[in-house]
Amino acid sequence: MTQKKKKRVNRSLLLAKKIIIKDGGTPQGFGSPSVYHAVIVIFLEFFAWGLLTAPTLGALHETFPKHTFLMNGLIQGVKGLLSFLSAPLIGALSDVWGRKSFLLLTVFFTCAPIPLLKISPWWYFAIISVSGVFAVTFSVIFAYVADITQEHERSMAYGMVSATFAASLVTSPAIGAYLSQVYGDSLVVVLASAIAMLDICFILVAVPESLPEKMRPASWGAPISWEQADPFAVQSAIIPGPPFLFGACSVLLALLVALFIPEHPHMGTRAGSWKKHTSPHGHPHSPHPPGEAKEPLLQDTNV
Repeated sequence: MTQKKKKRVNRSLLLAKKIIIKDGGTPQGFGSPSVYHAVIVIFLEFFAWGLLTAPTLGALHETFPKHTFLMNGLIQGVKGLLSFLSAPLIGALSDVWGRKSFLLLTVFFTCAPIPLLKISPWWYFAIISVSGVFAVTFSVIFAYVADITQEHERSMAYGMVSATFAASLVTSPAIGAYLSQVYGDSLVVVLASAIAMLDICFILVAVPESLPEKMRPASWGAPISWEQADPFAVQSAIIPGPPFLFGACSVLLALLVALFIPEHPHMGTRAGSWKKHTSPHGHPHSPHPPGEAKEPLLQDTNV
């Protein structure tokens, strides 16, 4: 009986939501709320970050020359952990205060570290780590899409958002690397900052609110509960999809392999390989001394 009542309530709320969104007008922005608004927001944000791929690797190598990839993993790990913990809370707050205000909040704080890359790399990496608290634009975007789509349209809409995210990250790193090589990192940072500002202005001016005030839980006297903000509340009820399960198993396998990597490779087994790779003049390439640690992917500035 309780499940039937919940289904009836959900259907009633969905019907009321559609009526209010259709007949209640749009308070701000251009046109009615649509998936295209969400797609543009996601594309601009991650295109700006994708441009910084090559400059960020260079800054990491300059700031942490002996622990480049370790520090990159720590920074991204802290950011991801904070995002995981804060995503449910920000999603619940957006149910009360609206999607648009939290789109502004998440995009602003996610893109805030970009100008610091050339000002102070230390502050840049520190702010990136802390910005994980607000780097949950996807949570708000998916809620935005859920507000304006019917159930049978939702999968396609989520697919459009995810495909746009992937397209931005596929194209922007190559563009950023080319501009960095030709014009320098400063131009790339300025361009990424300008695109981030464009995204913020687009949300402020063009994106309409998808959740009318009458549809917000606060207007019905429903406060935010701990279960809504608890990131572990629904983990036991969710079975991860095959891609996420495969990715999680791959990460665990990589960690296990990393545990058995020796600190110093056997020099005897490598001696033969150094003799094989000789220069055109017949001189063998001398290996680096054991005490000198070099990152294999970053020792050449061209890479």
